Amino acid sequence: MRTAECSHVGDGRTTSSPGLHSRSHSPAISNMAALSRSHSPAIGVPSFSGVQRFNMSYTPSPKRYSTSHSPNSTFNDSLLANEAEPIAPRLCIDHLWTETVSNHRERNCQATKAFITSDLCEQKFLCFLVESQHQLRCVKFLESNDLSQLIFLSVTTISARDAAPIEGIDAMLVLEVNGSLVLYTGVARVGKVFIPGLPAPSLNRSTPMPRPSTPLDSISTPARPVSRHAHHLDEVVMLSPVPELRGSTKFNESSLIEDCTVQPFGTYVHAMRDPVHNRVTLEMNNGSLLRISIPEIANSELVRKCLLAIKYILPKEIAVKVLIKWYNIHNAPGGPSCHSEWNVFVTCLMTLMGYSTDRLGWTRNLDLEGSLSPVIAPKKARPSEMGSDDDWEYLLGSEYNRQVDSHLLASALNLDSVEPLPPNEELSSQLSLDHSAPLFCHIPAVFYVLHLVYEELKLDNLMRDGTRSLVILLLQMARDLQFEEYIDFYWRDYPSIFKTSKQSCIIDQAQIGHMNQPSFFTVEPPCVFQWLSCCLKGGGVLPFPYLPGICERTKLVVLSFALYILGDDNAVSSDVSKYLVKISAGQKKQVNEQDSKRMSMIKPCVLNSSIAEKLVIWLTNTGFTLKDLESVPFGAALPIRDAIYQCRKQPSSDWSEAVCLLIGRQDLTKQAHEVTLAKGKATIGQMITSDMPPANEAEEEDDGMNDMNQEVMSLIWSKDLRVQEVRRLLQSALSVRVNVVHLPEFNDHEYIEEKENKLLQLCQRTMSLPVGRGMFTLFSYHPVPTEPLPVPKLNLTGRAPPRNTTVDLNSGNIDVPPNMASWSSFHNGVAAGLKIAPASQIDSAWIAYNKPKNAELANEYAGFLMALGLNGHLTKLATLNIHDYLTKGHEMTSIGLLLGVSAAKLGTMDMSITRLLSIHIPALLPPTSTELDVPHNVQVAAVVGIGLVYQGTSHRHNAEVLLAEIGRPPGPEMEYCTDRESYSLAAGLALGMVCLGHGSNLIGMSDLNVPEQLYQYMVGGHRRSQAGINREKHKSPSYQIKEGDTINVDVTCPGATLALAMIYLKTNNRSIADWLRAPDTMFLLDFIKPEFLLLRTLARCLIMWEEILPNAQWINSNVPQIIRENSVSLQSQEVSASEDLNMETLAQAHIYIIAGACMAVGFRFAGTANSDAFNCLYKFARNFMQCLPASTAVIMGHYNLETCLSIVLLSLSMVMAGSGNLKVLQLCRFMHKKTGGELNYGFHMAHHMALGLLFLGGGRYTLSTSNSAIAALLCALYPHFPSHSTDNRYHLQALRHLYVLAAEPRLLVPVDVDTSTPCYALLEVTYKGSQWYEETTVELMAPTLLPELDLLKQIKVKGPRYWELTIDLNKGTQHLQSILSRDGILYVKLRAGKVSYKEDPTGWQSLLAQTVNHRSPEVRGFKPEAIKTFTSDAALVSFAECFCKPAKNLAHKQDVLSLFTSILYECVTQENPEILPTYMAIDQAVRRLERKEMSETFELWQIKLVLEFSSSKILQERLKQTPGEGLLMNSEFLPVMKCSSDNTLDQWLYAYGDVLKSYLTGQPYEEAHMNMLACFLVYHSIPTRGKIVGVCMEGATSFSDLLKFTRLGVPVRALLRLAPILL
Repeated sequence: MRTAECSHVGDGRTTSSPGLHSRSHSPAISNMAALSRSHSPAIGVPSFSGVQRFNMSYTPSPKRYSTSHSPNSTFNDSLLANEAEPIAPRLCIDHLWTETVSNHRERNCQATKAFITSDLCEQKFLCFLVESQHQLRCVKFLESNDLSQLIFLSVTTISARDAAPIEGIDAMLVLEVNGSLVLYTGVARVGKVFIPGLPAPSLNRSTPMPRPSTPLDSISTPARPVSRHAHHLDEVVMLSPVPELRGSTKFNESSLIEDCTVQPFGTYVHAMRDPVHNRVTLEMNNGSLLRISIPEIANSELVRKCLLAIKYILPKEIAVKVLIKWYNIHNAPGGPSCHSEWNVFVTCLMTLMGYSTDRLGWTRNLDLEGSLSPVIAPKKARPSEMGSDDDWEYLLGSEYNRQVDSHLLASALNLDSVEPLPPNEELSSQLSLDHSAPLFCHIPAVFYVLHLVYEELKLDNLMRDGTRSLVILLLQMARDLQFEEYIDFYWRDYPSIFKTSKQSCIIDQAQIGHMNQPSFFTVEPPCVFQWLSCCLKGGGVLPFPYLPGICERTKLVVLSFALYILGDDNAVSSDVSKYLVKISAGQKKQVNEQDSKRMSMIKPCVLNSSIAEKLVIWLTNTGFTLKDLESVPFGAALPIRDAIYQCRKQPSSDWSEAVCLLIGRQDLTKQAHEVTLAKGKATIGQMITSDMPPANEAEEEDDGMNDMNQEVMSLIWSKDLRVQEVRRLLQSALSVRVNVVHLPEFNDHEYIEEKENKLLQLCQRTMSLPVGRGMFTLFSYHPVPTEPLPVPKLNLTGRAPPRNTTVDLNSGNIDVPPNMASWSSFHNGVAAGLKIAPASQIDSAWIAYNKPKNAELANEYAGFLMALGLNGHLTKLATLNIHDYLTKGHEMTSIGLLLGVSAAKLGTMDMSITRLLSIHIPALLPPTSTELDVPHNVQVAAVVGIGLVYQGTSHRHNAEVLLAEIGRPPGPEMEYCTDRESYSLAAGLALGMVCLGHGSNLIGMSDLNVPEQLYQYMVGGHRRSQAGINREKHKSPSYQIKEGDTINVDVTCPGATLALAMIYLKTNNRSIADWLRAPDTMFLLDFIKPEFLLLRTLARCLIMWEEILPNAQWINSNVPQIIRENSVSLQSQEVSASEDLNMETLAQAHIYIIAGACMAVGFRFAGTANSDAFNCLYKFARNFMQCLPASTAVIMGHYNLETCLSIVLLSLSMVMAGSGNLKVLQLCRFMHKKTGGELNYGFHMAHHMALGLLFLGGGRYTLSTSNSAIAALLCALYPHFPSHSTDNRYHLQALRHLYVLAAEPRLLVPVDVDTSTPCYALLEVTYKGSQWYEETTVELMAPTLLPELDLLKQIKVKGPRYWELTIDLNKGTQHLQSILSRDGILYVKLRAGKVSYKEDPTGWQSLLAQTVNHRSPEVRGFKPEAIKTFTSDAALVSFAECFCKPAKNLAHKQDVLSLFTSILYECVTQENPEILPTYMAIDQAVRRLERKEMSETFELWQIKLVLEFSSSKILQERLKQTPGEGLLMNSEFLPVMKCSSDNTLDQWLYAYGDVLKSYLTGQPYEEAHMNMLACFLVYHSIPTRGKIVGVCMEGATSFSDLLKFTRLGVPVRALLRLAPILL
């Protein structure tokens, strides 16, 4: 024998196992199982004596027939639960050994198919089909108690040609050798399968196979002939197994199809394949395919639950027999239709228990309902056409007769009730049970579990008919078993049933002794409503029995009450046994006195939001939904609804979508849904912007700013046209106005030259606009993948008035710098690319698709590539494309690409990007490598790229190289001789980024002496010898530049200063900061450039971060004393002369130090809109502007003043970033209008960058103050601006765009969830306490920019107009960050009757709702049409139309209309419309009680639970704590309903007190009063007669004697009513 090498038996589906395709050489592997080699170590050969044991991994399959998470879910729901998850192996078999094969017969014994099946009782079988021997070998196995091993038991062999598992019904379909299809469950044979439309195998008898006696109504398509084209798949949706019921005592089976043999002719089944759930494909001998569906074990939910309960409680062998018997009866050809399934089930069950159903009255009637096939019921003689007495008896005893009897029409027409005829004497003789029936011994256990199913069904409104059907069966069994407590219990639930059902069967006491009495059986019937009532009263509760997997709703409601009412936090986690006792078939422990003492006497705790929150989250985790809640009876559901209502008022923003859906908060549900969407999907913000109508088609094509979210910006800046003004200032697509006066002394040629010179000045401004425009339109556009990105034109022409003639620079009249617009085009491309939002759907193909064919646009495309890196999309560009772009050798493209990929990989140390950058940096290449001719600007970009990729990593090698590169000397042959300053600065910035904020924690770099080396670069001195691998490169000095052995600080100082600032950022290291202090002597001041003083001051302040203060006094404190005492102040108009001091040096040093300190304030308070910082900086900006025209400007220098003014303006915009402050806008507009003079391209760029920062991202973005953001801003706002458009000597222009890395979305935009439009909402923002201020709360009107999130404690949407919503930032900022990153959309829900702030800023229009909220008596005066003011819910509007409008025929029901109207307004204005059905149900139940038409006490139980909940201690405690809080239900409605119920029952008691007394004393009483008597007993909690007799009612002479009944749970108010009768 050769065992399978390895098998991995799945669900008949292909897995993605790595070993799947490496198939074994064994032919035992088929397409039915996915096989792979197990990687577990081989185990030793086990002993085979007795039971074989193997160490195996085993994953149990999901249990069949178990209810899924949702208590209301249907049977098939569980099949889709794990559809998306990978298929886990259910059994892994390891190869141990292979036996040698002795003969040819054994050599062919390899299995061709393997699968796992289970029987109806979850017993597992591993099945191997040995096709060569026509055998199916089924190995039974089970898990050991510790779940570590599998125990293999018996092996059963079934004769079969093929087999397939039918997992949906725990069965398998076997194709026998004779061609018959037979259904098995495990190894038990169920019966043969008959397929409509398929010729049956030829039989060796003359009798043909039975055809269906009734048409199969479930077949969706008629049976097709199978002689179709090969492989055509026909499907039969339903088929019936023909039963094989040998030796049945009740049913007459047809034995016509046993022992049949196949004659090989015609079409027959050849094989089976593709089993899924309960469907399988049959392969016919002619090649055609037939898809068949095996019927379920039951269609009715009631029957299914009963079968589950019976199967659960019975021993496995008996349970399998019972289920097979039922399955054959249910699915016999011509069997019952769906509506009579319950009747067949009852008949089958009672027969199996030993009842003679054709002699028992009510079951005999069941046989007459529906056409029963000959298989199920004995063949009856054809009745006469005239009918018989049996028909009349059947009608009298039918359910329909009982319903008519209690109907309004019967009482209105004064119809006498027609009683059933007295029973036939033949039938009325004493009936007995057959004690040899299979289930006779298990009748008590079956009865008890069916009672628990009955209690489960009572908690489902949709199963009310099922409870009525089930109670008839239970009542019969309780009568026969003489369970008096149960009989009384069922009578109280359904008193009307007792009028018709009185027949009982006699069970001999000796036979009762043979019955198995289950240990879990209780004499007192478990009542779930009684348990909930005790819970609400605050008394002790015993654990309630339940069947796991069957009574899930019971478990859910019981534990919900335990958690919410008793306040036990552990009820739903560790302490379930306190409240639930699990029934199990093997349970031997009796529920004895010790268990009774284990009563959970937990004192009720105060209801609070945390308990409600726990309940709601737990319910959601169990799969409970609003749909399930609607089917829970209103009394049992009320505490759950109350918890939901409490959570709805004060929800948490980070709850899951399911929780938000359960509590009915549409705003939170939609918010949670947005969070769970895939990252790549478009956000709602895109939808909002895309809905905006285009303003002007021509404008839309031109200025590049038409994709802004106008709707949000109109809310932020609603009172003026500042946004339109910004667009006007930043547009570069239209020709500028060239206004030159034609003076008489100018000839025409000179006039043209003058206009072109003027245009050249204006073009300096135009070329600087794209950087600012990129800031304004940041991340505002979602491109269409099929269209190229629109890039606005950079128009460098002008229009001269009055004739509007075109002025062009290409006429040749004046000298125009070459490539003047090259960098402007680059910036224009960056601005266009930065419009693309990070969440947009773009890929590598789209990026390449945008590559322009025109070579003149290459610079724009280079900028576009850099922008894609900054917004994270360049990572999608294929490596091949990157290589293609770099090999072209286009300088701008290389710069944009290198900076872009580096920004996209910020701080990742990505090796592929590192290699890419190293090729462009000679210092990072090996000494022996080939020298590459890399353009200088590309080297600068690559060096900064290294800093970005290694930001904050303290990478030793890169830090060493960059430190050396700051002081790289010029080489021979003009190497490294031009624009050295920008390279040194780039190396300094990169070094600062690599070691960002690490300060003295530069691990592993102590030998580099980084701060000392940087200090030397800053102040000068003797050049150190080059160390490392590049020392050979710097041996030869430059032939052009003679620097000697000293460091050229003019080159190295800026980079070294900023490197020190970034390395020691926010460390407050005073010793390093003192290095950067401005010199305090005139001698030292002469040795340092004034602009370097700016950098030193800025660097020093960044290190001493905590000391920066937003006031003029602190800014002036940075100025050394010698300058303060002798220099010209910004306010002075006169210049004082001095012989000893150089006033020019002092003045220039003064303004640069002031500018540096202002810039430090800008960094410290970036994005905060701090009013002190704004006022301070605004004051200095005004002072600098006043200095420009003054006489002092000569000493300070116009260029220096313009530089400092630009820096202060940028600092001001940093503080007010994204706020659109009007004063700063006025300053920017003033600077925009200035052209010519000292205002060069760089100053214009600074001014428009300030304008762009002010409106960053259209008001959606602002600046961060994180270390990474400050590093990016230092690169972008470096305070030395280019003198012309191609100037990159001191600073690479491309770095101006790195501000994007410092921008973060912080605009919170409330969006009305009903209209999906942005709106105003009041926010309450709470700041954490800090060293500067205590915990503070401020109110903001959103849309608004939030402060930095780490400063905040919580954000709350404040009422009264919108539902409250709290975002708790103590739990983390991830949730708020995810909201802000998706355009900051926060969904809010307008309260009923409220009007938005936009429509009603003052709040006057909401007065109507306020009058209703205070329950004004004028509520009756409201018209139903006004409902639309409060709600758009179609159901509520329809309710108002149908039930609240007065009509002529309803004049006599004015009080009903008034009640409905007041209830409706109560629900709508208190915003709990889900409670409206509860109001209606209570009102209808009370009216039915008043009319004495209550045939069952179900609704009375619910009213009782509602009243007990409203008067419960915990609810009263909550009202004491929060008296202003509204209750779920109107406090005035319930007392009225209670009073009506009390009066009705008291009147009945007054009139028919003797009926109650007769019941209590055991005397007979009139059946006419049964219904009201049951209502009275239930409503007043009167115990059963047996309990009352036990307490000894006789001899009670005073009320004090009656008080002993309170031990039985009888309330005192009930005893007061009983006293006149009993005493």
